[in-house]
Amino acid sequence: MRTIKFGIIGCGLMGREFASAAARWGHLLDLDVKPEIVAVCDKNAELFGWYREHFPSIKQFTGEHKEMLANPDVEAVYCAVPHNLHADLYRDIVAAGKHLLGEKPFGIDREANAKILEALQAHPRVFVRCSSEFPFFPAAQRIVKAAREGRFGTILEVSAGLHHSSDMDPHKPINWKRMVKFNGAYGCMGDLGMHTLHIPLRLGWKPKNVRAILSKIVKERPDGKGGRAPCETWDNATLLCTATDPRHNADFPLTLTTKRISPGDTNTWFISVKGTACSMEFNSRYPKTLRTLDYVPGGEQAWREEDLGYQTAFKSITGHIFEFGFSDAILQMWAAFCVELAHGPDAAAFGCVKPEETALQHALFTAALKSHKENSVVTIDD
Repeated sequence: MRTIKFGIIGCGLMGREFASAAARWGHLLDLDVKPEIVAVCDKNAELFGWYREHFPSIKQFTGEHKEMLANPDVEAVYCAVPHNLHADLYRDIVAAGKHLLGEKPFGIDREANAKILEALQAHPRVFVRCSSEFPFFPAAQRIVKAAREGRFGTILEVSAGLHHSSDMDPHKPINWKRMVKFNGAYGCMGDLGMHTLHIPLRLGWKPKNVRAILSKIVKERPDGKGGRAPCETWDNATLLCTATDPRHNADFPLTLTTKRISPGDTNTWFISVKGTACSMEFNSRYPKTLRTLDYVPGGEQAWREEDLGYQTAFKSITGHIFEFGFSDAILQMWAAFCVELAHGPDAAAFGCVKPEETALQHALFTAALKSHKENSVVTIDD
């Protein structure tokens, strides 16, 4: 069993999620690799208490990321920090020779993303990926498998989205995701968009152009000091793109939606693929259910619903009849990262987001900003 010793930069919500995934690694079966958390880094030392209590393997607690990167025991790093810090921290991690799983959007803007990718080219031995959990739900994996097998026939249309209602309350105090200097001009696209693009890009359904409609719904929020502060970033985004199905060299509409203000959605990820031979849909609101419509010319057109249970990319101790959830998706994603790190790129049947896919994301979102501003369809220059 190979043990990969990890450091975590950013000890908040997602840092704890990764640490929790490492703690339940025994849930997985037939793997010859496992993570061990040995160091954590955050400017807020108050966050260290939870890690001290639950992870005796952690020997280093620091507020300076370069101190952690100088630690010879740290082989790989999970970095979950605001978008404005991605370019500097990711480049420092790579330059230190540490493998990296970063967070989306992998740079606050296209220029920052280009700087990160340039650093990767200078350090080709470092393994780097971007986080995206939802495609590891069993139903999403079934859709990927169907596409790779050519079951859909000619693609008619694809839609994908991530909707939640975390900003529905106009009295919620402002945070960094509402500020351009921290979150970037993409707003909800940078925050949520890689989740919607992971499967389409992996299957070769690359957007060629975009018509974007972006919405700022809540104009200001409490600043936490008794006053009000302007909300600078986009709350919701709808992107209508033309993409190409490489299997049939045919264009189709690709609709991507990212929403932070979506009534009734706590955190809803979905993908729908409709084709001439088969159509499939999955919505995390119904985490067990895959909807499929197989079509034979002249035959019936009827949607079939199938409860998949715990049918995962990486085997686990859980019985196949039981439910799969978000923490399970995170565990599966981390298994994919560790397997590829240990055995080489593409060792996992479906892997985490690749750096070149983050560049395609940035090209799309940059074009989307221009499209909305000009009220026009913009060709994507990648």
